[in-house]
Amino acid sequence: MVPDELQQYIGKIDPPHVREVERGAIVRYADAVGDGNPLYHDIEYASESRYGTIIAPPGFFGWPLQMVPSSEGIIGLMTALINAGYYRILDGGMSYEFFLPVRADDILIASPKVKDVKAKEGKSGTMIMCEFETTYLNQNGDLVARASQTLIGR
Repeated sequence: MVPDELQQYIGKIDPPHVREVERGAIVRYADAVGDGNPLYHDIEYASESRYGTIIAPPGFFGWPLQMVPSSEGIIGLMTALINAGYYRILDGGMSYEFFLPVRADDILIASPKVKDVKAKEGKSGTMIMCEFETTYLNQNGDLVARASQTLIGR
């Protein structure tokens, strides 16, 4: 059974934040993950592709320009989880759905949301499964990606 102080966060949305996708950051990210795809590095190659410019590797959504912390959504849930005694937080995984490529110079709006909170019984007691979803829209209002993440409180 999920405690009421955790359940109240289901459906809460954090304030959207703006992310800038800068060409140099795309190159550095691709280098950091060891991906030599010329679509991420070579402006001439990428400009001749169907994308017309350098695109970002999957999972790179630029850097936040402005974030407004909120105790209503994800941060609030994490605080409530710790206060309820679930202070060991584990990463339960992340998945992505991609709809459009993220291009150099895109401006993205990321909107994180608490999707669900569930209790699960394990060998060592109750675990709380917190599911989050973040949608990414580009400057044209087009959905480019959706990220789903699970955190586990023990």
